[in-house]
Amino acid sequence: MTLTVSQLTVHHGAIRALNEVSFTLAKGELGAIIGANGAGKTTLLRTLSGLVKPTHGSATWNAHNLLKGKPEHLVRNGISHVSEGKAVIPELTVAENLELGAIWRRNKKESSVSQSEIIEIFPRLGERLSQRADTLSGGERQMLAIGRALMSKPELLLLDEPSLGLAPLVVEQIFQTIRNLTTSMGLTVILVEQNAMGALKIANTGVVLNLGNVAISGSAPSLIADPLVRAAYLGY
Repeated sequence: MTLTVSQLTVHHGAIRALNEVSFTLAKGELGAIIGANGAGKTTLLRTLSGLVKPTHGSATWNAHNLLKGKPEHLVRNGISHVSEGKAVIPELTVAENLELGAIWRRNKKESSVSQSEIIEIFPRLGERLSQRADTLSGGERQMLAIGRALMSKPELLLLDEPSLGLAPLVVEQIFQTIRNLTTSMGLTVILVEQNAMGALKIANTGVVLNLGNVAISGSAPSLIADPLVRAAYLGY
């Protein structure tokens, strides 16, 4: 089972947001997409999750065409997207937000089991099931956003800037949890991050985007060791 992105190109009017982006990611691997603001990272995720229509190119997961059909159809085919900004519904409780993640699953017993699994991953959510989401800390909201996505039992998880606005210690906890998801649940994860070093440290593969183009890609350790990548994107 492989994610294959080939020659993916997206235009926003006259602007080419993505230009013939290509990479592959095997089942159970974590791929980090890094680059400066405006590099095309979020556009890439939104295209893979059906929210943006490409100009041309292809993207397949488990022989399923990601570029056709509605976003909700992708969820039913095992793809979940956690957008930037801790995507939860603030007026709902933690439990209600989690239940929304399993809204298309008809087996309530399975949903209950999934919720127990999420609480095992994020024990803090279990302590706050009856609280409204808008009473949670930033880190807890991010846990809830990821937990809600996991309620749909995805095989491919798309994460957009999960560390945004969080304290360093919380970022470390979130990153470690994401890494564990690939090993304990066999999830394939695409992680878009401004925190380039943090993302590469937990990734198998790295893709550096620059103004919509793939500047360099390869194994995450090789990118960390590359002096050009370190100078341009890692800050040392």
